[in-house]
Amino acid sequence: MSNRLSLETSPYLKQHEHNPVDWYPWGEEAFEKARLEDKPILLSIGYSTCHWCHVMAHESFENEEIAGLMNQWFVPVKVDREERPDVDAIYMGAVQAMTGSGGWPMTVFLTPDLKPFYGGTYYPPEDAFGRIGFRRLLHAIRNAWDTKREEVLTSANSLTDHLKSSSTREARQNDLSDEHAQNTIENLRMRFDTQYGGFGDAPKFPGPTTLEFLLMHARRTGNQKALEMVTYTLEQMARGGIFDQLGGGFARYSVDAEWLVPHFEKMLYDNTQLARVYLHAYQLTGSPLFKETTERTLDYLIREMRSPEGGFYSAQDADQEGIEGKYFVWTPQEFDDLLGPDSELLKMHYGVTPYGNFEDPHHKAFGRRSVLSIQRSLQDLAETFDVSIEVVQEKVLQARQKLFEARESRVKPGTDDKVLTSWNGLALAAFAEAGRVLNREDYLQVAVQNAQFIQQNLWQNDTLLHTYKDGQAKISGLLEDHALYALGLIELFKATGTPEHLQTAQKLWDTIKQEHWDENTAAFFSTPATQSDLITRRQEFFDAAVISDNGASALLAIWINRYFQDAEAQHIAERVVSSSLGQMRSYASGFGGLWQAFEFLQAPHTELVVMGTPEERKPLEQVASEFYLPTTAISPAETAWGLSALEGREGNGIAYVCRDFACQLPARDPETLRNQLQGS
Repeated sequence: MSNRLSLETSPYLKQHEHNPVDWYPWGEEAFEKARLEDKPILLSIGYSTCHWCHVMAHESFENEEIAGLMNQWFVPVKVDREERPDVDAIYMGAVQAMTGSGGWPMTVFLTPDLKPFYGGTYYPPEDAFGRIGFRRLLHAIRNAWDTKREEVLTSANSLTDHLKSSSTREARQNDLSDEHAQNTIENLRMRFDTQYGGFGDAPKFPGPTTLEFLLMHARRTGNQKALEMVTYTLEQMARGGIFDQLGGGFARYSVDAEWLVPHFEKMLYDNTQLARVYLHAYQLTGSPLFKETTERTLDYLIREMRSPEGGFYSAQDADQEGIEGKYFVWTPQEFDDLLGPDSELLKMHYGVTPYGNFEDPHHKAFGRRSVLSIQRSLQDLAETFDVSIEVVQEKVLQARQKLFEARESRVKPGTDDKVLTSWNGLALAAFAEAGRVLNREDYLQVAVQNAQFIQQNLWQNDTLLHTYKDGQAKISGLLEDHALYALGLIELFKATGTPEHLQTAQKLWDTIKQEHWDENTAAFFSTPATQSDLITRRQEFFDAAVISDNGASALLAIWINRYFQDAEAQHIAERVVSSSLGQMRSYASGFGGLWQAFEFLQAPHTELVVMGTPEERKPLEQVASEFYLPTTAISPAETAWGLSALEGREGNGIAYVCRDFACQLPARDPETLRNQLQGS
């Protein structure tokens, strides 16, 4: 038996296609049924790699009796939050308003006209964990709908009014003086975990947008405290269990404060954003660990998350064969069997013990096992085992490969193989910049092929579609798609000098300005005005897992000004940041994207033009790659093609460095350019 979700492309929706629940996808067919039959909509939102989504699906949505109640009394609607982040954001706001918190799976009850009146997250089938059971909740909601309709509708109208009023903000005028950033650095320093790095306590998220802001501030001001917070955090994460010590790549978050035990799902957005933070930290510090972590993260994405067509998949699951983390954890016996006489050294290195450090609470019979992390340094091991550090290093590298190959024979995590344009914009930026900075032609080709894939499959009339799977692209592009992909194209232009990449970014900016900018509130809407299946249009400023829509759009606006001398774009960016400063100051670590835009606005106008063929430019571009230049408009070109920075520029293998509209003498050799960039 299949339900309507069998016709969908989303892997998450298709996970539910054989449920006895009569699921509808989000759309007019479901809404019409609710109106005609006078039934509430039972909206369930999740995503394919969500552990507790799987738990609730197994406990309730696969239960014939519970499914029967859902079908009889409600119109059940299932939404993939990654496919419809706009729908998710609205009803997450409702759940947070009702309960004070949110998460996935999300369960919300709506009137037939889509107004929410009750909601929460995970519900066990029967009362447990201090939560009402889902079965009892269905009875209670049905009873309220039948006997207390006026109260339900009053609550729904009131909550919807609240959602509409909180979806936008008033335009404000704040000065953009540097003291705002200095105060925020101090606030972050007070929240900084000096023992393990990062901010706050468990569960601990990497927060790449905040780390990037700290790097930008350190680069502009020389603030060593800001730099040290980032570098210490990155070191701790790279040695922790949140980083896959065998296969590379980062898990979603750590369930503890020390980055040891992760929530094992791996997301495209975390890995692309973190790869760039590590890359930039490498440029600032020269740390081999940071370079290695960048490359191992990107290599993981190529190996496991890249489609044959050149797009990047969305996520990998936390569960394998129903057990969380089964693919990633180890016993001492497995180490002994695989590594023989070297086992003791490697168990010490990776922290593998008989007691372990992780257990799936739902599958205690599987036993306690060890998440791999770096517990003993190579130097410690060399001293303990009385061998040279070179011998230890070789043993670790050989064991890592042997363990990885053995792990490959296990049942692998499920992959959500839909391609999201916005997240692919993050991937494009990461591979393009890493290709340029690390002189990795293979990474650059990955970026070029990704741009070609998006152009061929998700580009439609100077705008983008949101998602692609099985040869089908659909859902009108959201602000996040246009802004993040445009930012990726700018990085690709910096790496290749191909004019079309920058010109396409400019087209996307024009679309954003026309479809999403709101002059009255000095902010961007996440959805276009033509979107008809939403009860409100939202403006997003807070960085969730990905940089916020308004943060990304403000950054894009500044780049458009730097490359095209677009004063209107600059003014828009200033208004977005200025009007957001109250929020930004109130919760520093939640607005890293807007703080990056603030830093960009504080930075001098710097340009680097490198003229010549790719071969002629290469020695100069390699010098430029040594420097972290987060606000420099880099323009490689063979000939002047209409970009104002290229006017009057000529020569083969010549670089021009300009700062605040004053240019230095042309640099014709790498050492001269190095000296000029050090001075800037």
